Amino acid sequence: MATNSRRAISSETPPRACTVRSPVLYSRVTFRSEIKGALSATDAARANQASEFSIVAEREDFVVVEKPPFLLVHPTKPGSVRTLWGELQQLLAFEIANGGQVSIVNRLDRETSGLVLVAKNANAARRFGLLMQQQRIAKEYLAIIWGWPGWETTTVDAPLARQGAHGPSAIWLKQAIHPAGVPARTEFRVETRFAGKGGERFAIIRAFPKTGRTHQIRVHAASLGHPVVGDKIYGPDEKLYLEFIEAGWTPKLQEQLLLPHHALHSAALAIDGGERWTSNLPPDLAAFVKIAIEAGLPIVPALS
Repeated sequence: MATNSRRAISSETPPRACTVRSPVLYSRVTFRSEIKGALSATDAARANQASEFSIVAEREDFVVVEKPPFLLVHPTKPGSVRTLWGELQQLLAFEIANGGQVSIVNRLDRETSGLVLVAKNANAARRFGLLMQQQRIAKEYLAIIWGWPGWETTTVDAPLARQGAHGPSAIWLKQAIHPAGVPARTEFRVETRFAGKGGERFAIIRAFPKTGRTHQIRVHAASLGHPVVGDKIYGPDEKLYLEFIEAGWTPKLQEQLLLPHHALHSAALAIDGGERWTSNLPPDLAAFVKIAIEAGLPIVPALS
């Protein structure tokens, strides 16, 4: 019997469970070690240009990972585009070979970065699913938004529905506030306000979603007049999303959106009565704020 990254491997272990963990590339001792591209069966097709995810914490029945922007969480159609689910299938091949599974508890949009909780087996998936229904897994997001809010804290309690279900919509998945929608509630708190190099006003806010609807934070922030920076659907003009789908990222989109992905980051997860994990803004979002600071532009923690 041999060991690979502190895993017992025998002659009865399926081949896929023997090859996913090389001690050189991944260490169970260091929770934040990177999962290198060599572990990906779809490494040849990186159409989404996502960087690698990292392990924040791992326990016997779950793992917390930090997802970069552009990495899909689940496959959306047949193909070889990398997904977090697919990468985890390989990372947790030993567990799967011994009756485990990969169940992603809190799903993030493709462009959203940050913390994701993943159950390793059916029992953990059921437990976390129940905790989510009972709102006993607290989620916090950081977002960079346009403008300086005239409030320090506020709450949006407004139902959401797919816009196309109640009227015309050029974007099938676009959500909208509608009285016939499902309940949705988000609490917001301003962290800081700052100005861009061109004098544009921005703020970093912390969002506390009390429900988990599609695009909830982005729609609710936009409804306050402060859309998330880089948001192709709910930002300056939804036509920018259609242009992106047609032609990809262009100088025109860069000029209007400023960032190639929306500035929304899953910054904290906490299990009621249990552990809490936090994550800082990814490098590109942190750099966006840092440029303003280094330019000597105003940083305003709170309005007087």
